[in-house]
Amino acid sequence: MDSKLQRRFTLGRQSSGAPESSVSLASDASAGLDDAIDSGVRLMYMANGGDLDGIEELLDSGTTVNFKDIDGRTALHVAACQGRTDAIDLLLRHGAQVDVEDRWGSTPLADAIYYKNNDVIKLLEAHGAKPPMAPMHVQDAREVPEYEIDPKELDFTNSVEITKGTFCIASWRGIQVAVKKFGEEFFIDEEKVNAFRDELSLLQKMRHPNVVQFLGAVTQSTPMMIVTEFLPKGDFGAYLKKRGSLKLVTAIKFALDIARGLNYLHEHKPEAIIHRDLEPSNILRDDSGHLKVADFGLSKLIIVAKTIKEDKPLSSQQTSWRYVAPEVFRNEEYDTKVDVFSFALILQEMIEGCPPFAKRKEIEVAKAYVDNERPPFEAPVKHYAYGLRQLIEECWDQKPSKRPTFKEIILKLDEMLKHIVAKRRWKTKALKYLHKFESILKLENSFSRSGSSRSTIR
Repeated sequence: MDSKLQRRFTLGRQSSGAPESSVSLASDASAGLDDAIDSGVRLMYMANGGDLDGIEELLDSGTTVNFKDIDGRTALHVAACQGRTDAIDLLLRHGAQVDVEDRWGSTPLADAIYYKNNDVIKLLEAHGAKPPMAPMHVQDAREVPEYEIDPKELDFTNSVEITKGTFCIASWRGIQVAVKKFGEEFFIDEEKVNAFRDELSLLQKMRHPNVVQFLGAVTQSTPMMIVTEFLPKGDFGAYLKKRGSLKLVTAIKFALDIARGLNYLHEHKPEAIIHRDLEPSNILRDDSGHLKVADFGLSKLIIVAKTIKEDKPLSSQQTSWRYVAPEVFRNEEYDTKVDVFSFALILQEMIEGCPPFAKRKEIEVAKAYVDNERPPFEAPVKHYAYGLRQLIEECWDQKPSKRPTFKEIILKLDEMLKHIVAKRRWKTKALKYLHKFESILKLENSFSRSGSSRSTIR
């Protein structure tokens, strides 16, 4: 039955692993189902359209269920791409190979994952389909990274989702940890795989009290995961939403935590680390109330004093435009000063009690920054005392070169805090002297009344 010229099936969705230019339309069979087309390709057409009767008829007539076209594709591949659950069930009952690979190494499960056909994924896994190999998998056990965590050690029994949907709480070696999961569908996208590698590479280099602590990762199996310390007090964005405007001294202390964490990243040698996605939800609070910078999924390493440029603009799905520097939005070269810009917006938010341009859409906010528009200062002037407003304006300057470094920011914030502490001490001393003076007056009045009473008795 399959002795005729073997064709390439090109209708419908193609292999998840195939480059766009790989399919040659000159040799396809899309002109129609004539007698010149072998029965195997006809089977693929039936699977593509979900024609159960047609599939049954071809298989009963002797067509092999595991027929491959010249790209190594089978009817099961095609049905998985199209989400034809009934057709897949029928093919599997007739003995279709569940983990068969095409010329690009894609299996029916990989195709189903790529096209997000969840019901197909469940059906194939129920029939023993194996998920795609983790991209960082190594054959030699000696090459397994030192930070590798055995996924069996992670207990998700009482797992709870936290921040952005990809993070959850798990138990590991008796402690609670935060786990960032990456599902199988993540690894079909080479760009996302590279981002995972970059984030992992960065986290290994970081050790600072104001940066979330990396504990390990799962890279030799799927789903791959990044495991960090769990901070039960949650993210700073939720805290600000609940608390609103903060007292000046509280805002400065929090600002110092953020600035110290970022200064550590920017001063990292030999390559500076740019966070590039600094916003309140990516800052976490620890048990003592201090802040830690977290989530380095969009971070970059650069040689100190150099700039970088993205291959393509960042999307609103990747980062919040409400806190992004104008040079990033314009897809220009940028450096560590993009984090300084974001920091200024967060610092002002602490004082104002609401996100920058809260009533505008994110894309409108980003365009406003490009036009050199900044969020208004509406809080009382005293809330921006000791030069805080001037510091914020310097940090969000349109020209990155004019923005201060975090080393300079820390010095200025420290000076502000000293002034506040000194003023508090002066007030405390003044109150003590006032209370002492009032006590003396009360005592003198008491003696005076006592003396008058004795004179009256005499």
